[in-house]
Amino acid sequence: MSKRPVAERIDADVIIIGAGIAGASAAAGLGAGCRVVLLEQEEVAGYHTTGRSAAFFAETYGNEAVRRLTTASKAFFLTPPAGFSDQPLMRERGGLYIARADQLASLEALYRDKHAVLPSVTRVDADYIRAHVPLIRPDYATAGVWDPDCRDIDVHALHQGFLRQSRLAGGRLLTAARVVALTYQQGHWQTETAAGHLIHAPIVINAAGAWADGIARLAGARPLGLSPRRRTVAILPAPAALAGNSWPLVLDADDQFYFKPESGRILTSPGDATPMLPQDVQPDIEDVAMAVARVEAVLQCSFDRVERKWAGLRTFAPDDAPVVGADPERPGFFWFAGQGGYGMQTAPAMSALIAGLVTTGRVPDALAEYGITAALYSPARFAR
Repeated sequence: MSKRPVAERIDADVIIIGAGIAGASAAAGLGAGCRVVLLEQEEVAGYHTTGRSAAFFAETYGNEAVRRLTTASKAFFLTPPAGFSDQPLMRERGGLYIARADQLASLEALYRDKHAVLPSVTRVDADYIRAHVPLIRPDYATAGVWDPDCRDIDVHALHQGFLRQSRLAGGRLLTAARVVALTYQQGHWQTETAAGHLIHAPIVINAAGAWADGIARLAGARPLGLSPRRRTVAILPAPAALAGNSWPLVLDADDQFYFKPESGRILTSPGDATPMLPQDVQPDIEDVAMAVARVEAVLQCSFDRVERKWAGLRTFAPDDAPVVGADPERPGFFWFAGQGGYGMQTAPAMSALIAGLVTTGRVPDALAEYGITAALYSPARFAR
């Protein structure tokens, strides 16, 4: 037992560690049937990856395990529950993958993969690309692939909607509450925070993102080998010729960049995925310069400044599929991690999945219809 002063003793049904999109959605999914305490190590919820996401919704994005969750989430995004948000969670955008002449093999493989998932995905030619991105260099893109169903996600509205649902159901959020100890005795977890809280509950959900393996160690569970990777984003001043907000999301066929209009500016990323230790990650100046250079290579314009820049950590499991479910060795300890770059677009289905597994031990029927099984996401798949 720690000798830190006890600020408060709390009894709960479920403790959720991490209040980003994973923890917030888990708290909302558990709803009024559980006394939920949501713990966030920072002063505000969503400070790290969630607050730095430039998310979009694409059913063709990610591997099969991710795609099933994304498709199962679509109805929620299009018609969220009453009172969830005062504004739409998505807006039309479209995704345009472009390729130089030396990238045509990559583009063809990309087309076959995405068209098999979504028949509305089509091949397009250079004229089509120029019509949608008028400032593209005439000698750059030879061909492309068009995904008309790609949409922007309002990350703030989504995250706050889940937190609101949890709060209305009686859930409690504690910020500046970094977990420093986790012990299991007589069917209950005792969770101690640096702020002095002592919280008891039979269930702990590890939704700590880049810190999830560290939380597992505190609980005496085996780390899964999660890999936090840095993704850099820069905001550039929009050229005068950019009219309105009508450009699609433009992506490189080999995932070397993407860019799109954003509030009268251009948001871009070099598509980096640099392994990092869990931390308050900051953008690397070389990655920012790379982002600018790659956009300038595509568009007939140059940028004399970067208006904003940031970086976030996207955390991947070894097989790039989310990890959801009970730890095979530690009773009452659930994983809810490894969303990678797909956490926003899969959040509604992930919320329902963890709630079902915690409360009934089963995948809800509404998710099973999409081929979602417990085994597909279980941490037991990494058992040695």
